[in-house]
Amino acid sequence: MAGRTTAPGQSVTARVLSILAVFERSASARSLSEISEESGLPQSTVHRLLGELEEWGAVQRDARGRYQIGVRLWELGQHAGRALREVARPYLQDLFGLTNETVHIAIRDGVEVLYIDRVYGTRRVPQAARVGGRLPLHATAVGKVILAFEEDWVRDAALGGTLQRRTEHTTTDPHQLYRELEKIRVQGFALTSEEVRLGSCSLAVPVFQGDGRIFGGLGVVLPISRAHQLERNLPILLGTARRIGAGIAHIPLSTLQSAARTRKLTGS
Repeated sequence: MAGRTTAPGQSVTARVLSILAVFERSASARSLSEISEESGLPQSTVHRLLGELEEWGAVQRDARGRYQIGVRLWELGQHAGRALREVARPYLQDLFGLTNETVHIAIRDGVEVLYIDRVYGTRRVPQAARVGGRLPLHATAVGKVILAFEEDWVRDAALGGTLQRRTEHTTTDPHQLYRELEKIRVQGFALTSEEVRLGSCSLAVPVFQGDGRIFGGLGVVLPISRAHQLERNLPILLGTARRIGAGIAHIPLSTLQSAARTRKLTGS
């Protein structure tokens, strides 16, 4: 994609990525003006680049002329997520089959938890994030269990700034969180109740890499009305986490982070 641009200091590639990032924030179709506003680029530039992206198949227009991610980019995304699906997905499906509950696996990306895969149960549970979505580490069971087994400097960085309060139940006091993380480290699992979204609760266990380092968190989500049933899933979660840990030993963490971001962008 070549051509002159109207915003100095930004390459064409950077402009294209800014446009695609608009769709990363939401899966809904966008108008030209919305994409221009959200990307911070002039409409003329966005129109030209969208035309080239549409011709290549990276975006397509719906019946109203609004833009959405195209099939070709979705196809490309399947290659990025193949290692993730081939290793983690079978174990996640087994876990779902044994629990019949919504289950997910997540990793740390900065001070956020990044959801890399999820299998949805038939029972309705309020969802706070989908695959490729992010949430604060301190507010989620998978995030807390990751932090509990991370190095001290990671915990300090995650809890050192202003902590977002997602609901009235979110713990934002760093001292209280440090005590909670120590308890999680001793008991080997984390529990949360309506901290990230009202109406849901979660149980999570750590997933370790072959060298013993923390890789991510494996969790199950239930409606708050069934919170008393959470811990009965603990043995199944622990067993599945060990199997996943053995399976992902050869996959770099950066590969799974990239796959998760691609799946979020393409909706796969």
